[in-house]
Amino acid sequence: MRETCGWGAGDPLMTAYHDGEWGVPVHDDRLHFELLVLEGVQAGLSWRTVLHRREAYREAYNNFDPKKVATYTEADADRIMKHPGIIRNRRKIEAAIENAHAFLAIQKEFGTFDRYIWGFVGGRQRVNHFASFKEMPAETEDSGAMSKDLKKRGFTFVGPTICYAYMQAAGLVNDHLTKCYRWKEVQE
Repeated sequence: MRETCGWGAGDPLMTAYHDGEWGVPVHDDRLHFELLVLEGVQAGLSWRTVLHRREAYREAYNNFDPKKVATYTEADADRIMKHPGIIRNRRKIEAAIENAHAFLAIQKEFGTFDRYIWGFVGGRQRVNHFASFKEMPAETEDSGAMSKDLKKRGFTFVGPTICYAYMQAAGLVNDHLTKCYRWKEVQE
């Protein structure tokens, strides 16, 4: 049996996420937007709670199309608040809409959000060498810089800890434990 990080064990959806997505370098703008929104939703909650509602979020937010989300009105926010499959937090819903506007502005300025966001790690995945989760930070200098710049550009729910979780999810950093079979596989 292959050794893993262990945090997905016992939950098929978490295992599939660990094995197939977490730490894999993302270069698709739509997926960047999805992960940013979901990491913001996670604030104060577990990733498991959010992951098990991911499909409902995709339905509620037009598959995380930032162009569509940026057109949402207060009526759309009300509609999303009534969606039975999501975590109903008005501030987080409004943040997703505000963040869609800021996301599109970054795309316009840089050509793609991907080009902008990978700049925080010099265009290459940072590969960490953690033997246990006790060694892993909640935030880093890079996530702090990212948070500060995203906030300056109009994003909300993007503190340094949220940004670091997003960096892990989007593969800007490889935080699979060195004993995990995915540690080598996700390296660019």
